Amino acid sequence: MLTDVALKNLKPREKPYKVTDRDGMYAYVSPGGAISFRFDYRMHGRRETLTLGRYGPAGLSLARAREKCIDARRALADGRSPAQEKQRDKRRLREAKSFGEFGERWLERAPMADSTRAMRRSIFERELRPAWQKRLLTEIQPDDLRTLCGKIVDRGAPATAIHVRDIVKQIYGFAILHGERVPNPADEVGPSSVAIFDPRAVQAARARRDPTDHKAWASADPAYDGSKERVAGRDVGRGRLRERCLEYSEGAYEALASAQRLPFYPGAGHHGGAEDLCGQLQVPSAVSL
Repeated sequence: MLTDVALKNLKPREKPYKVTDRDGMYAYVSPGGAISFRFDYRMHGRRETLTLGRYGPAGLSLARAREKCIDARRALADGRSPAQEKQRDKRRLREAKSFGEFGERWLERAPMADSTRAMRRSIFERELRPAWQKRLLTEIQPDDLRTLCGKIVDRGAPATAIHVRDIVKQIYGFAILHGERVPNPADEVGPSSVAIFDPRAVQAARARRDPTDHKAWASADPAYDGSKERVAGRDVGRGRLRERCLEYSEGAYEALASAQRLPFYPGAGHHGGAEDLCGQLQVPSAVSL
């Protein structure tokens, strides 16, 4: 078998020659002194040669060449030509589309609602295109996706980060469906590793944005008994009183209802005052009406 010492001592000759190793691999020495590793085999009765790579500091080591030779023999055992597969990989690399190109094709062709397409295009143009426009699909790794999502989360947009991860996953799925042989980086980046949402916090945010969103109130506050729904639409103080009440999750809507003279709270008379009701409910005086 070959050794590194033996390889370094190989001298060029007038004609190229071979020095055998193991498993059918050999070192091919050119008249110029270049040493490359090759593997000869037969496929369906025809002879083929696979060049594994050039030996040297910038090329293959002897150990790595042997590993590639073993991989080639496995492909041969599976009925695949190692040399033809290498040529296909080279052709694929030459014809490879960038992430930006595949993203554009996905946005144009993938089936989705118009509103969803518009939302995803907006995120793609804002977050993904500037970062990975000219990168090949093979160049984007899971760590790249984690880093990008982390930056988005750090600036306070976790929902956008989740969308970015989902869009990347779908773009790669689209590419793989159309013949690209690439791993999907999003497969190793779970949604929970990007951001975790507290459902009550999300519903509370909705309730703050829209005080009449009763479903959001019910989800955000388990103690909510529907009282707010009975006072919805009352335009007292043009929303000023309602907005104040949002700061206190317990009893605030009952206080608001009392101010609007709606006798639905037990013990509150038709003309009961808000301050009395706030005292019964232990609501801070800031909501005093």
